[in-house]
Amino acid sequence: MDEGNSSATGADDISQMTFEQALIALEEIVQQLERGDVPLDQSISLYERGEKLRSACQQRLDAAQARIEKIVAGADGRPSGTVPLDGGN
Repeated sequence: MDEGNSSATGADDISQMTFEQALIALEEIVQQLERGDVPLDQSISLYERGEKLRSACQQRLDAAQARIEKIVAGADGRPSGTVPLDGGN
């Protein structure tokens, strides 16, 4: 894996990843860093990419949570639809 050497396209390719792909990439970086057999400069690059992946995953989780919280309950207490995140009704 060459995660630490793709700084030019790092942010771009992360934005194209699904949540699951980003999470797998982050797990792979954590495993590499935990093994401790990566040179220092590459470790720093891996850590930086890992932080970008973590941030992207957190943003997607926050967006999903916001969507879930927008579920509107009907008079009987059952979900009756959703409200757009932009506040429109």
